[in-house]
Amino acid sequence: MQVYLRRFGVNRPHRAILGFRMDCTQTRVTEMTRIDQASRAKTSPRAHHAQRAGLPTRLAICALSAIAVAGSFLVQIPAAVAAAADDPLQSVMWTEMKEQFFGEAPVVFDERVKVSVPRVVENQAQVPVTADARALKDVKKLVVFADLNPIQHVATLALAKADPFIALRMKVEQATPVRAAALTGDGVWHVGSVFLDAAGGGCSAPAMARQDADWSETVGHAQGRLYRELDGMVRARFRVRHPMDTGLARDNTPSYFIEKLDFRTQSGEPLATLELREPVSEDPTLTVLVRLPLQDPGLTIFGRDNQGETYRSVIPASWRQSAITPAPDARAPAQ
Repeated sequence: MQVYLRRFGVNRPHRAILGFRMDCTQTRVTEMTRIDQASRAKTSPRAHHAQRAGLPTRLAICALSAIAVAGSFLVQIPAAVAAAADDPLQSVMWTEMKEQFFGEAPVVFDERVKVSVPRVVENQAQVPVTADARALKDVKKLVVFADLNPIQHVATLALAKADPFIALRMKVEQATPVRAAALTGDGVWHVGSVFLDAAGGGCSAPAMARQDADWSETVGHAQGRLYRELDGMVRARFRVRHPMDTGLARDNTPSYFIEKLDFRTQSGEPLATLELREPVSEDPTLTVLVRLPLQDPGLTIFGRDNQGETYRSVIPASWRQSAITPAPDARAPAQ
């Protein structure tokens, strides 16, 4: 009981319980002293038994009084604190995350939203994270965030002709819950959560890409490959060259990051839009699932960073490049 009250910062009932404990202890010592004195005075066995029999009753009264006082304070715990108990990870930041990302919209914790992270983090500046909400229907948006990062928002994927799936690498400053929230057509947010155990320091580490002499000449260039899935979707895995500075590094480098990537067909039809934030690792390595027409020669990506610079890249479709020119018919008569 004391530990539970201390967790919520309820100091006064804690002191009250301690007072009752001290009273009960003092009562026990006093009663034992009286019994010993009675024994030394050679009281009658009947009186000696009556004195000992009254001790448990008085101790029980003290204990019940302590429980009653503690219960009266527990019912006065604020509703906002009690609502945090809905979080399966019991994060101290959940109430704030709920307000920041969802506002007044309904939120449910849903195991169909899968979040995958490594069991052992080798590099806190390059932590693989996968968010998959394909088990849900009519998903409009997928948001990834980390409760205890200095910058919680990681990425938001808005869907047009794409699946609610995103794989990326992110920076973490300490061990933290990592969550993915999928917004369905009925306006409900479905949240999946996992706890990432990491040493931290990734958000305040300077970008290694700046050590290259030509890093500024390749900013925004994307390279990758497309894979056609059995269900007709196209899995695009690619890397974009960019330092993705958080602005939290010890060298006082200002924030500089890609804030938006648009995925389009050859004709310009939108497939998905990916919003990125500072926690995404430098040289972002990303995977998305889009419905690219079979006849398109590749996936077009338009990008923009927070400095206003724009980029354009095309990832060629490998199945378009693998066409083989038919060989001449060997059965044809020689000329």
